[in-house]
Amino acid sequence: MPFDFKKEYKEFYLPPTKPSIVTVPPMNYIAVRGSGNPNDADGEYKTALELLYGIAYTLKMSYKGSHRIDGYFEYVVPPLEGFWWQDGVAGIDYAHKNDFQWISVIRLPDFVTKADFDWAIVEATAKKKRDFSKVEFLTIDEGLCVQIMHIGSYDNEPESVRLMDEYAASLGYRTDIDNVRRHHEIYLSDPRKTAPEKLKTVIRHPIK
Repeated sequence: MPFDFKKEYKEFYLPPTKPSIVTVPPMNYIAVRGSGNPNDADGEYKTALELLYGIAYTLKMSYKGSHRIDGYFEYVVPPLEGFWWQDGVAGIDYAHKNDFQWISVIRLPDFVTKADFDWAIVEATAKKKRDFSKVEFLTIDEGLCVQIMHIGSYDNEPESVRLMDEYAASLGYRTDIDNVRRHHEIYLSDPRKTAPEKLKTVIRHPIK
């Protein structure tokens, strides 16, 4: 059975529907930065996802080619994630999606090195005949966070965020979003195939 990050690391990918505290270790990601409304059919976000998955599957399928990654084992590509913010806004203003700044990411297995990542960029560029120069190898250390499993539409996330804020405050913590630590979402459902009221999204905020 391929290694499935969601099943093996349930504390990071399958939290309860009530807020909880978690300490997230540093993780390496495939990342693409951009801005604008993620719902725009021809926007930057759609292109970013194509680039992310292009590299993710190049690495996943590397064992079928000549490139050998030390310590490689078969795995399920981890879920899509996103770090979101808006300049001059505390938190997230869902009414103004055109103002979003974001870093879209897919987690890398620990055995993937920067050298392996660089190989995948070259390999995907040659095979897919497109520019992958916007894709970067990014390490993020989130540390202490509050998180929740949000069930429902993305536009209804503020209610889950309110629960997170209240829970953190009850334990003596406060939200610590800044220029490095961001509003974080992990997408466990495909919005193209899932009704909005059934979407599952992990919402995570840094705290201190």
